[in-house]
Amino acid sequence: MAELVPVQPFDIVIFGATGDLAQGKLLPALFHRWCDGQIPAESRIVAAARDAMSAEEFRALTAARVAPDGTVAERREAFAKFARLIDYVAVDVSDGGSGWGELEAALAGGESKIRLFYLALPPSLYGPVCGAIAKHGLRTASSRIVLEKPIGHDFHSAREINRRVGEVFPEDSIFRIDHYLGKETVQNLLILRFANFLFEPLWNANGIDHVQITVAETVGAGRRASYYDTAGALRDMVQNHLLQLMCLVAMEPPSSLDADPVRTEKLKVLRALKPVTQESVARSVVRGQYRGGVIEGEPVPGYSEELGAKSRTETFVALRAEIGNWRWAGVPFYLRTGKRMAERRSEIIVQFKQVPHDVVAADHGRPHPNRLVIRLQPDEGVKLMLMTKDPGPGGVRLRYVPLNLSFAETFTKDYPDAYERLLMAVVRGNLALFMRGDEVEAAWRWTDRVIAAWQDGQSELYPYAAGTDGPTQAALLLERDGREWFDGFDT
Repeated sequence: MAELVPVQPFDIVIFGATGDLAQGKLLPALFHRWCDGQIPAESRIVAAARDAMSAEEFRALTAARVAPDGTVAERREAFAKFARLIDYVAVDVSDGGSGWGELEAALAGGESKIRLFYLALPPSLYGPVCGAIAKHGLRTASSRIVLEKPIGHDFHSAREINRRVGEVFPEDSIFRIDHYLGKETVQNLLILRFANFLFEPLWNANGIDHVQITVAETVGAGRRASYYDTAGALRDMVQNHLLQLMCLVAMEPPSSLDADPVRTEKLKVLRALKPVTQESVARSVVRGQYRGGVIEGEPVPGYSEELGAKSRTETFVALRAEIGNWRWAGVPFYLRTGKRMAERRSEIIVQFKQVPHDVVAADHGRPHPNRLVIRLQPDEGVKLMLMTKDPGPGGVRLRYVPLNLSFAETFTKDYPDAYERLLMAVVRGNLALFMRGDEVEAAWRWTDRVIAAWQDGQSELYPYAAGTDGPTQAALLLERDGREWFDGFDT
């Protein structure tokens, strides 16, 4: 594994520090980087939330999540040292809220250090919080701000957020985070494409038949149901995660892997997406909502039961997208995401075209198209499916086998997870793994057209049982093109 290089000392303010994101992802990520020696002891973590509590109470709350009593003594001792970095300030981030003076006092003396503001908050608060940061003089020359997705709920709200945040922070200090871009296999996709001559000559409409991108979850809306009902699968997952993955698959080679060349090429892909119209939506998009079913042997309720009301919000969406440029003309990209599906997995499948002539007798097996399968979770890895001869006497028999790169088997040491990597990238000022403002707006422009086509056409909302791969109509989406979904890493 690559050597872990310590970052410069920094101060980070986490707004929304008592929430699930901060407690479940951000603070554990910082703790792991501390344990690996990447975070200097001079760094400070200032937790900010509305709850009235002392710093000791907050540390105890965090310890219960990061290093509970049942963990080994070594981990608890490490957390005790890490906890010395943590302070807590009760801040009301609403307009005219209290606590900003206390936050200013907590940050005093750190003006020369890198200062990060992480907004683990609803996007409606991004503008007001940035305004308060400016009003109270908390932004320094080396300050950076991290915005969680979603950036708004449509194009106009995203543009307004970008405008209000941009009044306080310059674009090169704004880090719009999508944790999928921090995953090891996602980063490896660019290296796989552009550092191996094997793929690039075939990476176009001449060599590739189609691309599938699936992000499937077994969890339901649960406690997020009230928020989720205002968003749905298209806004919550497709507009950011899936479109970003598609951009990395489809982008032209950048001049370098620096931030702006990479992000400019992704923007070109988003702008080249063919719009979904009222006339095309019925044959190119499928919406679904889960009903009660069984997940891992346990019965689970349907979405309406979790929400406590009937709803037309989609918990599943599958769509056929096309990129109108020279490289990808005629190549469909099938995107699919849903909750309460049969298994948790995120993967990209690039299917190459069939060989133009079959030289093997039909009774000895038919050749399958080569497939590059990139698994993002749960077991990260890359497989290239190839045809080979089945060993043994009796003539030629074909067998479809993988060339397999398992990250767990190949890289024996643990490597940082997505949030760990992204947080360290913010400290270093590396913007390549984050979305630029015009990217976010371009993604929303396309997504808004899909939503408008749904609303104009009164599109169907198909039911599917929890624990399945979505409504049967999603399979028909590909069958009309003579294709099928490939489910599982051994495709």
